[in-house]
Amino acid sequence: MNKIIQKRELGPNVKLMEIEAPLVAKKEKPGQFVVLRVHEDGERIPLTITESNIEKGTITLIFQEVGKTTKQLGQINVGDNIVDLVGPLGTPADIKYFGTVVVVGGGAATAVAYPEARELKKAGNKVITIIGARNKDLIILEDQMKAFSDELYITTDDGSKGHHGLVTDVLKQLIEKGVKIDLVVAIGPAIMMKVVAEVTRPYKIKTIASLNPIMVDATGMCGVCRVSIGGKTKFACVDGPEFDAHLVDFDLLMARQRMYLEKEKAILEKWEKECRIK
Repeated sequence: MNKIIQKRELGPNVKLMEIEAPLVAKKEKPGQFVVLRVHEDGERIPLTITESNIEKGTITLIFQEVGKTTKQLGQINVGDNIVDLVGPLGTPADIKYFGTVVVVGGGAATAVAYPEARELKKAGNKVITIIGARNKDLIILEDQMKAFSDELYITTDDGSKGHHGLVTDVLKQLIEKGVKIDLVVAIGPAIMMKVVAEVTRPYKIKTIASLNPIMVDATGMCGVCRVSIGGKTKFACVDGPEFDAHLVDFDLLMARQRMYLEKEKAILEKWEKECRIK
């Protein structure tokens, strides 16, 4: 059992939870994640660790309520427990001095981009951060990102805050202005990461993408999270989640992400109907 110590709403359907997990807090590194179950009969879902506090023995997770399980997780309150939590899992991000690093975060995935921006800055890099969302209400961790960024750019699809457009618009502008970029780290929806990779490819700028395929056991045994990297099969849970973005088959990744959309929608609708009846 892992107790919920703190719970906050960061935006519409976006929640932050601080959870007791002392062993995970001691070991986790940027880029790693945990797999948790809300209830005994619930599914296992992966969530990236946003922050940890060794003294308190806690980790912080930020998630967007999209499907049945994330909505169930969002209903748990301070003092309640989740059934189990396993981690840290995955290969840690490559944190070292590169020079000038552009960190691109999309939507709720800014929670994943934040620890990397933080540690890359601590490693002595110049960090330029670009975060985007559909609208201003969905922009999260702006102050935290600003604290570890030499430059921070915000974009919104509807123009309600910052640049009216996409994160890749700003990335293109930086490149076209002649900013020397040594590394780009893209974390967000697959389509966003694909476009980032296409923007940087002609300039041969090293680009890393944090992949988010469907995942089940997160130990490399089930093979559900397999991705194609440079024509070779890799498992995001153990080989990743971070890979060379210029080698990722994003079309295959997105096709696999869509495989169970109808079933997930039906399960969510059934659960919401049952909740209304109760």
